[in-house]
Amino acid sequence: MATTIRQSDGVTILEPSGKIMGTAVSELRDAITAQIDATDTPRLLINFENVSMMDSSGLGTLMGAHVAAKRLDGRIGVINVGKNIKNLIVRSRLVSIFEHYDSEEAAVSALANES
Repeated sequence: MATTIRQSDGVTILEPSGKIMGTAVSELRDAITAQIDATDTPRLLINFENVSMMDSSGLGTLMGAHVAAKRLDGRIGVINVGKNIKNLIVRSRLVSIFEHYDSEEAAVSALANES
């Protein structure tokens, strides 16, 4: 799994690709942690467009990222969440903790503003 990282208007956009399972989970965790640690108030957007599957360990990584960002008054948004990943998040009853957006532009605009 590879994760592309870029910036847009103060928001870090992470674009993992492939399956977030096994060793890929720790790679994603490391990428997210580095971005959270790099700023005082992290604003992250995770684009799941190129992710075909995620297991419960991947979900745990997202939960950990959410907790770490909240401690710093940060925010994490998600876009392009596929059916399989959405079902996992809904089944685990965690759907309400992630900020969902319809487009990258809407997400960057919302996350870049303090709220």
